[in-house]
Amino acid sequence: MGKKPARIRAVLDTNALVSALLFGGRPGLLISLWESGQVVPLLSRDVLLEYARVLGYPKFALKPEDIKGLIEEHVLPFAEMVLVDETPAIVQEDPADDKFLALALTGRADFLISGDRHLLALKRYQGIDILTPRQLLERLELAEE
Repeated sequence: MGKKPARIRAVLDTNALVSALLFGGRPGLLISLWESGQVVPLLSRDVLLEYARVLGYPKFALKPEDIKGLIEEHVLPFAEMVLVDETPAIVQEDPADDKFLALALTGRADFLISGDRHLLALKRYQGIDILTPRQLLERLELAEE
């Protein structure tokens, strides 16, 4: 029997979510994890707004209704909304990353999943492991499936 915890609480930073939704591959495996209930993605208002903003970048060529559909179909039904009252300044090099750490802390996340070098450089923050999608999949023994 593999070590597969029952409901992992995780924050996905924007690049991890966009990679999962748009590019598949290993990051795409994250979708099946949250759709099956193994992972509970945590969301805050600020993080959800950032997801929508980044999915709207011209390079992705998504129409507003496509963005809405992706979020409504693949994210919101599986996510837990968390009210984040305060966002402390943590990542001096990129303060926009602080919202993900604040969500992880407030939402009692087990992991923060990221491809962002500033967040990954922290490795761990107040008991929350900061991992790439691949590292999470390896911990869950899913990296090669």
